[in-house]
Amino acid sequence: MIRNFVVATVLSIMATAPAWADIRDCRATRQQLDLGNPLEIGRAAVIEERELRIVAMGSSSTQGYGTTNPQFAYPAQLKMKLEAAMPGISIHVYNKGIGGQDAEEMTARMQQDVKPERAHLVVWQVGTNSAIRRDPLTKFREKLRAGIDIGHSLGANFVMMNLQYVPAVVALPDEEEYARVMAEVAKEKGAGLFRRFEIMRSWYDDGMPYAQFVTNDGLHLNDFGQKCIGKLLSKAILDTVRPAQLTGTPIRPH
Repeated sequence: MIRNFVVATVLSIMATAPAWADIRDCRATRQQLDLGNPLEIGRAAVIEERELRIVAMGSSSTQGYGTTNPQFAYPAQLKMKLEAAMPGISIHVYNKGIGGQDAEEMTARMQQDVKPERAHLVVWQVGTNSAIRRDPLTKFREKLRAGIDIGHSLGANFVMMNLQYVPAVVALPDEEEYARVMAEVAKEKGAGLFRRFEIMRSWYDDGMPYAQFVTNDGLHLNDFGQKCIGKLLSKAILDTVRPAQLTGTPIRPH
């Protein structure tokens, strides 16, 4: 039943896909962009070291699957946006995305991928593959806790990026439970949370068709979706770590 629903939805997307999408349609509320964590380590690095080192840990969304150019993947977009907003600050974004991995597999490589980069901030895109594979929620919760503990032990702030709101995920019977667990673990472990699931759901609820931000497989983000997530994630991070003295004016959407 679920498979039939996904196939039907994907066929609908293929039939209505627009030739292009306007990045000005990329939007999120201030509440949705609130990471819920002050990111003290990242902010101190910007102020004291004039540097921000970010590890983008994740699966295919981080790797950039679905884009027509690697520069459209959200980690590359994040770097571009942060550099433009904070001239004089050395920005490093290390893409550690490996397609198909779930929370357990990423936790297993957390130390080896974070430690060498001396990260101030880890953005951990996770949850979708665990939900699709029906990983037990108790196991999912344990792996999230373990991954964050490793990152914190290495001196990094954490921001978890939750599931994407796409047909293949919406078709699952309990996708919101995985999003709920991520929110609970973020609060418990003192990590930030980038609410990708809620942001993308608001796009769809506001009338944006899946075709504008999802590829024809009904799972991966297309160029628009990836660029938009990069833009909004950079806004969320900037609102938290960029000191006012860098510009002398309040931070505005970019």
